[in-house]
Amino acid sequence: MFLAKCPRLSCKVLSGRGHRTLSLFSSPGPSNWNKVVSDAEKIVGYPTSFMSLRCLLSDELSNVAMHVRKLVGTQHPLLNTARGFVYDSKNNLQMRGLIVLLLSKAAGPSHAASGLLTQDMVSGIYPSQRNLAEITELIHTAFLVHRGIVNLKEWTVSDGPLKDMQFGNKMAVLSGDFLLANACTGLAQLDNTKVVELISSAIGDVVQGLYYENCNSSENSLHQAVDMAMWEEQAFLSHGALMAKSCQAALELAKHDKESQSLAYKYGKHLSLGHKVSPLSVQSVQTWIKWLCYTYE
Repeated sequence: MFLAKCPRLSCKVLSGRGHRTLSLFSSPGPSNWNKVVSDAEKIVGYPTSFMSLRCLLSDELSNVAMHVRKLVGTQHPLLNTARGFVYDSKNNLQMRGLIVLLLSKAAGPSHAASGLLTQDMVSGIYPSQRNLAEITELIHTAFLVHRGIVNLKEWTVSDGPLKDMQFGNKMAVLSGDFLLANACTGLAQLDNTKVVELISSAIGDVVQGLYYENCNSSENSLHQAVDMAMWEEQAFLSHGALMAKSCQAALELAKHDKESQSLAYKYGKHLSLGHKVSPLSVQSVQTWIKWLCYTYE
């Protein structure tokens, strides 16, 4: 859809050594990426860099954080995940919510939306769409925490004391489940059964995708060679389903028709697959967001 409007996003240049491909997926530096995020946040009128901060600073999670501090000095991956929430400006953990907001603004209100509903828009985005972006980030963060659970069957002495790994796993399960519970509460407050169904199915897809990943990474994997179709299915389940269905849900909240929702779903799906397959996956998505921002200038 977007490529049809921009045929020069990728081209081949003839050089002395042959053809050299110039692609949209360039590699912007960290400072350039920070500017892109800042410009995008101005467009959507929302500081998405700390989108899930309200939940992360809640009393319940603060109590969990006090226990997580006991892991300082250990090698449990939950510590690195926690640091990433605050210090990781390069990868920007909040870019999924930002994409949902940018797509919501690009789509705008539908013809079916009432005038009263349109009046609730702020910077061209409905409050429910902003809440959806937060929910998407909470779900992604929850699974990011759950991915840090250590397989104790593969534990070795070099990983540190076993009791530290066991305690870290308990904190990872508790923290991830707390974030998921908050996401589900916010999802119910959207008061849209189709959106609840979409995001709930996305959560199930991610769980299934993580199961496939764990099976394929084990020594007893039944599928040593994964063909393209199987790879695409697994990548979609573990990485693309949440993005695709969040984009579709954003248009459902604005009462867009099924065709528009289908396009939004495909956009989120293929953007996620491109993010997964690219060797410079983070830079790829960064450049896409940068290009989306420039369409408003």
